Amino acid sequence: MTTVRVCVCGDEGTGKSSLIASLVKDVFVSNKIQSVLPQITIPPSISTPENVTTSIVDTSARPQDRTVLRKEIRKSNVILLVYSDHYSYERVALFWMPYFRSLGVNVPVVLCANKSDLVRDSTTPQVVEEEMLPVMTEFREIDSCIRASAREHSNVNETFFLCQKAVTHPIAPLYDHKEGDLKPACVSALKRIFYLCDKDQDGYLNDEEMHQFQAKCFEKPLAYEDLQNIKLSLQASIRGYNAAHGIDMKGFLQLNKFYAEKGRHETIWVILRKYHYTDSLSLEDGFIHPKFEVPEYASAELSPAGYRFFVDLFLLFDKDNDGGLNDRELTALFAPTPGLPQSWIESSFPSSTVRNEAGYVTLQGWLAQWSMTTFQEPKTTIEYLAYLGYEPSGVRDPLTSALKITKPRKRRNRPGRVERNVVLCYIVGAGGAGKSSLLDSFLSRPFDSLYHPTIKPRRAVNSVELPGGKQCYLILEELGELEPAILENRAKLDACDLICYAYDSTDPDSFSHIVDLRQRFPHLDELPAIYTALKADKDKATQRSELQPDQYTSSLMMSSPLHVSVTWNSISEFFVALAEAATNPSTAFPKNEEPPPDRSSLYIAVGATLCAGVAAFMIWRRSTNAA
Repeated sequence: MTTVRVCVCGDEGTGKSSLIASLVKDVFVSNKIQSVLPQITIPPSISTPENVTTSIVDTSARPQDRTVLRKEIRKSNVILLVYSDHYSYERVALFWMPYFRSLGVNVPVVLCANKSDLVRDSTTPQVVEEEMLPVMTEFREIDSCIRASAREHSNVNETFFLCQKAVTHPIAPLYDHKEGDLKPACVSALKRIFYLCDKDQDGYLNDEEMHQFQAKCFEKPLAYEDLQNIKLSLQASIRGYNAAHGIDMKGFLQLNKFYAEKGRHETIWVILRKYHYTDSLSLEDGFIHPKFEVPEYASAELSPAGYRFFVDLFLLFDKDNDGGLNDRELTALFAPTPGLPQSWIESSFPSSTVRNEAGYVTLQGWLAQWSMTTFQEPKTTIEYLAYLGYEPSGVRDPLTSALKITKPRKRRNRPGRVERNVVLCYIVGAGGAGKSSLLDSFLSRPFDSLYHPTIKPRRAVNSVELPGGKQCYLILEELGELEPAILENRAKLDACDLICYAYDSTDPDSFSHIVDLRQRFPHLDELPAIYTALKADKDKATQRSELQPDQYTSSLMMSSPLHVSVTWNSISEFFVALAEAATNPSTAFPKNEEPPPDRSSLYIAVGATLCAGVAAFMIWRRSTNAA
């Protein structure tokens, strides 16, 4: 916000205009001034401490000016309600506050007891006086109260600073005066901040973490004496509190409650805004959703910095060091987020990736899951990086630095490898072919002989080591009942790196499903493909198809189907073959024409003849010159 519009209201004779004049002139104006001053705009250079422009609008309480009053109240960002004696104070609760509510305005109100020079013992500035507490308790829209004197120029600047602060640092979202406690949304935001500051996740902010917190939020060091005073104040206010290990969550919340109760809620806002919170206590949309576009035919992957962050996060929360994140550890890890990403829930995480014997996601599975998420929905990864506190120093775009864009691969039939470390393979085939068992085997799950039909698409992701030692992440997806819809969706197919046509080698009707699919969707020829005969450990059946699988693939000038069984130990070689074909797609394209004749022997013969002729000519020249 760049402008704060203050509407000054109150009964006649309370000194509204005198307060404004005293602010502008910096002295009390003793001469009789006009009843209503014109609007005054104070630029940031000479304004009260906040760096915003302040517009101050004087008003009249006369009944004949009520239309103008309503208009100005509705245009304001904050209302300064001025009273000066017992009668005008009674009117605050009986008339003015109900009147503001009747207009439906939702702006903070600053209550000012003017003419404090006429009251004894009124020199304490910016204090909620005993007389003001009842009305503040009844009307929550009252942000703060202050005593001032236009005649003595006492607390005049402070009064308008409170108006400014009520807009730029509102107390209403933070603190409930009636309950005497921080509001739930504020508590949630502060808990997330505590989590991000607790670097070792031991439940305490130790001295070093407190110094880092101070430097980040306030850009100045925290003196040793100040830190000790904070600990002493917490010990004095919380029964049995022990700060020997540092400040825990309870103490951190109590510290911020102190700030709210003492009128220092701008301190809380400095903290919140440093961690990208808005006035509604939600994270800034530009922070959790920065601009990040993936060009057509390209993909998104985690950068080395992104992988490093997720490795560190896993190791930090694996408290029992068993190599897996149990439910309690996962809950603690995702505490500062809305919960698991929706796509993880839909894919029944962690069953979509690698788990240990206890069923907990391993580090390998953790990285594989984030690799798949980044590949399929990079903006979700960016959003969760924001929630989880990824903020590397010295980087211009900190969140997006955890990701990288791969080189577009529009023409997939070109020789050579694609520059991708994460690839997607659709497993298509008839029901009962063994596709689900293939995904289970990919994740080292035991074989289940009981048939469970797949209704919704199901994904599995794991790392695969390619020949030469390079590692990539392979995503296998069976399409379920959505198979026809996905295969006719060009956008879905553009994201796919390979199609694996799988059939049951023991079912005579299984391969015809693949033939029908390819006839129904001829554009599948544009994608690299591998054919596989599953259940190869059992007796092979003759397929009821015009061509047997070997003949069919031969007619396409492609390799014969790979015969595999999920019960064989060599099944891992099949997944390597899929990853190889996905990263080197030109080797897995159907060819509809005879390959060009191999003329390499002809070229070699012509080259040899030409070389022999040149040599004979050189020998003849030398012999001629010698003669």
